[in-house]
Amino acid sequence: MEVGAEGFARLLPRLRRRIRRAAFVALDTEFTGLYSTFPQSSEPSLFDSPVERYLKIRQSVQRFTVTQLGLAIFSKENSNKYVVHSYNFFLFPSMLGVRDVEFTLSASSIQFLSHYGFDYNKFLKDGIPYMNEVQEKIFRQHLLAGSWTFHSTSAANRDVLRKVIDEVTCWIAVAEEEETMILQDLSDYHVLEVQLVLRQALQNVWTEPLGNKKVMVKKVSPQHRQLLENSSCDPCQMELILLSARGFTNLFQILVEAKKPLVGHNMLMDLMHLHDKFYKPLPESYEEFKRNIHNLFPVIIDTKTITKSMKKNYLFPRVSSLSEVYAVLCSSSLNPKDPLWPVIALASDCSRYAEKESPHEAGYDAFLCGSVLLMSAHLLLCRSTEDSVEAHPSFSQYLTVLAEHVNQVNFIRGGVSSINFSGEDAPCHRPPALVVHVQGWPGLNERQIYQEFKGLCHFDVRRLSKNQFILLSNKYKHVRLVLRDYKHHPHLPVSVYRHWRHSPRVNCLLQVSGIVALWSLLAFVLGGAPSCSL
Repeated sequence: MEVGAEGFARLLPRLRRRIRRAAFVALDTEFTGLYSTFPQSSEPSLFDSPVERYLKIRQSVQRFTVTQLGLAIFSKENSNKYVVHSYNFFLFPSMLGVRDVEFTLSASSIQFLSHYGFDYNKFLKDGIPYMNEVQEKIFRQHLLAGSWTFHSTSAANRDVLRKVIDEVTCWIAVAEEEETMILQDLSDYHVLEVQLVLRQALQNVWTEPLGNKKVMVKKVSPQHRQLLENSSCDPCQMELILLSARGFTNLFQILVEAKKPLVGHNMLMDLMHLHDKFYKPLPESYEEFKRNIHNLFPVIIDTKTITKSMKKNYLFPRVSSLSEVYAVLCSSSLNPKDPLWPVIALASDCSRYAEKESPHEAGYDAFLCGSVLLMSAHLLLCRSTEDSVEAHPSFSQYLTVLAEHVNQVNFIRGGVSSINFSGEDAPCHRPPALVVHVQGWPGLNERQIYQEFKGLCHFDVRRLSKNQFILLSNKYKHVRLVLRDYKHHPHLPVSVYRHWRHSPRVNCLLQVSGIVALWSLLAFVLGGAPSCSL
C-alpha cells in the first residue's frame, strides 16, 4: 500500500492498532544519497573504526533526506502463519516551520531509484511531512508567538493557496458579518494549510473544516474571532497544527512506544536517519547515539548479521543483496518440505508484492527483510534442536535462537564485523595489514598503488610515509596472494605490517630515544673524566 500526505492521517489509527498486535516490524528506507563526497575523506574505508565510520555517515545523514520509508508489520495469526501488512510511505520535510529545510541530491542515487521506478512526483507533491524534537520545539515557540511560516516550494501548492486567498478576499469585501462561503475540492493536505493561511492573512475571517474536502469560511468581527480562537472546539488549535506538522513523526512515536522488535538489513544508516529525522539531530558522540537508539528500540535485529553467520553452517551460495538472500531461503535446497516452516501471507491490500517483485521499493524490501528473518530463525531453530521441532514455534522461540544476533548491526567494510547497540563493540578481527615499500619509483600516490593491486584483489590504501603505504583487506586469501606475488618485488616489495617496526610514530620515538641515550652517554663520559683524575 502506498501512503502519501493526503491519506496518512486517516490511516494512522489503523496503523497504531496493527503495530500493537504485531509480532515484529521490518523497516527499509530509501534516500536522496548515501555517502557524501564532501569532504572526499568521508567515503567508507576498511581503516574506519566504528567511531570514525559513525562520524562519516553522520555528515551524509545531515546532508541527505529520506524519500521513502517501508514498513512491514508481521502479525502471527495462528500456528505458523504470519500475515504481513506492508506500506510505502513517501516522505518530505515539513514545510510548516520557521526555517526552510535544505537537503542534497546525489545524481547516482537519483538515477538508481529512477531505474527501479521510483515516483518522484509522489515524493515532491504528496510526501508526508515530519520533524524531529528540536524542530518541533522551535515551531511550537513560534506558533505561540504567531510568527510561524509556511514554506511551500511546490508551484501547485502556491497556486492553490493564491487562488483561495484571492477568492476569499474578493468575497469578504462585499460580505456581511456572519455570512459564510464554502471552499470545495481541497485535498486533505490542503484543508489545514488553507485555514492557517487565511487566518493569518485576514483578521476578520473564521474557518472550519466540513469534511469531504470542504472548508467553511465565515466573516466575523475581531472580537468574535478572539472568542472562537479560545474555544476548545477550534480545529486549528496548536496541538492539532503540531499533529499535522509532525506527520510521519507521529507513526515513529507509535513504533517507539510499542517497543516491538525492529528488523532491518544493513540497517546502520536506516537507524541514523530515524534518529536524525524523527527523534533528535545526531549527536557527535558515537556512544550517545548507541544509547539513544537502544532506548528507543530495545530489540534490533539486522538480517545481514544473521545471514553472514549462517553462511558458515549452511550451503549458502555467494549472494549479498537482500533479494538474493530471500531467493536462496525460498529455494528447495534450504526450504525442505517442513510442515512447520513459517507461512508468510501478504494481506489483501498489499497483494501486489505477491504477484510482482519490486526491488528497492521500500515497502517490498521491508517485506523481504521480515521474511528472511522468519526463515533464517526457523533454520537456526531446527539446527539447535537437531531437526526435531515438535510444535509450531512461537516468535519468542525464534528470538531465543537469534539471541546472539540481537542488537548486532552489520558494519560494512570496517574495523569490526558488527556494532553492538546493547554494550561494547567486539574487538577487531580481520586479516593483518600489509606495508608496501616503494623502491625506485618516486612520487607514487595512494591512487596509483590502488591501481597496481586492484587487478589481483581489492585493498584499501593509506599512505604511511613518503615511500610506504598500508594495504588493508577483509579477505585472508587476498593477503596471501599479494604476499606470494609481491614479497620480493623489485620496486614494490610487500611485507606484513608490524607496528613497532613500521609505525612512523614508533620510529620517531626510537630515534628521539636514541639521541637522548647518546647525549646521556656523552654527558656521562665527559662529565666523569675530571673525577677520574682526582
